[in-house]
Amino acid sequence: MEPHAPDPALFGHIRVVIGMVISLSMARLLTGLATFVQHPGKDRPYWIHLAWVLSMFLFILHFWWWEYRLPTLTVIGFGVYLFLICYCCLFFFLCVLLFPASIEEYGSYEQYFMSRRKWFFLLLALTYAVDLLDTALKGTAYFGSFGYEYPARNLAYIVLACIAAWTANRRFHAAFVTLGLIHQVSWIFRAFDILD
Repeated sequence: MEPHAPDPALFGHIRVVIGMVISLSMARLLTGLATFVQHPGKDRPYWIHLAWVLSMFLFILHFWWWEYRLPTLTVIGFGVYLFLICYCCLFFFLCVLLFPASIEEYGSYEQYFMSRRKWFFLLLALTYAVDLLDTALKGTAYFGSFGYEYPARNLAYIVLACIAAWTANRRFHAAFVTLGLIHQVSWIFRAFDILD
């Protein structure tokens, strides 16, 4: 069967499914943050953990902002649909790792986060790799429109996330999340501030 331009209604259908998974991710982050207000003495926040929560919140908002560009895809088959849904599922898994159902066995968010860092950072590295593929789906011209900074940024995140998975050095983790947030905010406003 020869590919043809997709029906515009298909994009709405895909956005609904993507929106459900993204909504679960956002709900997990917001519910987790609300527990600090609901039970202020129960679990002490850990600032590096909270900074990654903010980073994930921005990453998800940024991803959803990009979804406006979904209709630029000239062909959407089940493979692309499955890829997009799996990409969204990575966000959900990352959010669940940031806010598990309970941290009682760990004693604090710092202990929990550092003990689960391999899972979190390896999934984060995978997410940035998938993001490169996601951008490539939109075509060579679109990918190239970001210059060298975009692939360099993603490769840097992948390498640093792999290092973060293996090191418990708090200074490294503090520098990674702080510099990452600064660049993330800068990148969003420089590359994606206005949709046209």
